[in-house]
Amino acid sequence: MTTGTLFLALTWALSAARLYAGLKGPADDGNWPRWRGPHDDGAAAPGTYPVRWEPEKVLWKAELPGKGCSTPIVWDRRIYLTAPAGGLDAVLAFDASGNRLWQTTFGPEIPGKHRNGSGSNPSPATDGSAVFVAFKSGTLAALELDGKVRWRIDLVERFGRDNRYWDGGTSPVLAAQCVVMARMHEGDSWLAAFEKATGRMRWKVPRTYETPQEGDQAYTTPIPFSHRGKDALLVWGAHHLTAHDAEDGGLLWSCGGFNPQSRPFWPAVASPVIAGEIAVVPCGRTDRGQPRLHGINLGGSGDATATHRIWQREDTGSFVPTPAACGGRAYILRDQGDIDCVDVATGKILWSGRLSRGKGNFYASPLVAAGHLYAAREDGVIFVARVKDAIEVLAEIDMGERVIASPIAVSGRLLIRGERHLFCVAEP
Repeated sequence: MTTGTLFLALTWALSAARLYAGLKGPADDGNWPRWRGPHDDGAAAPGTYPVRWEPEKVLWKAELPGKGCSTPIVWDRRIYLTAPAGGLDAVLAFDASGNRLWQTTFGPEIPGKHRNGSGSNPSPATDGSAVFVAFKSGTLAALELDGKVRWRIDLVERFGRDNRYWDGGTSPVLAAQCVVMARMHEGDSWLAAFEKATGRMRWKVPRTYETPQEGDQAYTTPIPFSHRGKDALLVWGAHHLTAHDAEDGGLLWSCGGFNPQSRPFWPAVASPVIAGEIAVVPCGRTDRGQPRLHGINLGGSGDATATHRIWQREDTGSFVPTPAACGGRAYILRDQGDIDCVDVATGKILWSGRLSRGKGNFYASPLVAAGHLYAAREDGVIFVARVKDAIEVLAEIDMGERVIASPIAVSGRLLIRGERHLFCVAEP
């Protein structure tokens, strides 16, 4: 942490800790309505979750029709995910026993470029009345809970080609009346909201910044939060963190200064995580020895670059996995399995550790549940570690197929989406 931010960090540390305790109410143990869970932080509701299991003796596994990388969601004991099926974009629903309830298809899939990419990278989201999905092809759609299509639009047809170098991973985000999508790439970047009931565009605002090469490329997902009593959206990309009014997309504040050396090839892949009134923002490239991590206070207005950065580090960060946060701590999983536990209020590293190295990297984002951290390596090995005052690896479980999607935890069960199967793991 730089000395110039020490005073701000100490000033805000106590208030941030108090806010953390009261901001987020108890999670609904039975639902995981979007990619990073009920509170967008990768943390599960209190409960007991499996720590060790045999891949051949899981509670159930369901065959999937094609390779997708999206994380499943859960609502009212039903599981929803996206995948290609017969060369088409598809949405699937399963019951709590792994039986497929329905499958709805759209237009042709556009396969992924990256070895770990797919046309079904974005994760679904639900408010309990419909399921909202997005695909690399440009399809954005709302489905009723029985699989009937409520509406469908083509983002490429309406707004032009997606110019991201790699496979988009931005997932739809839900506000009170709208589903919101972001596209940040070379050229015209934007944030747009579509009415949940009809698909009619409610608003669209530009979000274009000049950056060094590839810095304008972003694969992140916006985060809903409350700003001075108003519903807002936090957006990270193009070396700027911005807050927008969820009602009309208006810019509430912006924060730059994440790449003062103007380094090229710093796309935004990992999304931030919010803990209390602080956003933990990973940037830089850990795979190139250029990690960065920033703590930004969310109460800004106008240009908050010089006023609301409360700490920053140049010795940790994550390029691909999005951090998890729980109990005022952020868990930073680096791409090759190193983990730092960071105090959100001060930016201090409380402890560091490492998962066993292997031939692959970590693309999935970590899950924290009941004092344990779950992390999936791309080759399909799931690591389970106790995390408190240090990290203790308890299990390494090879699921037998690649795992890119983030694991989730609901009602005492783990759901792990592999390339060929959806696994449900429970205590014996």
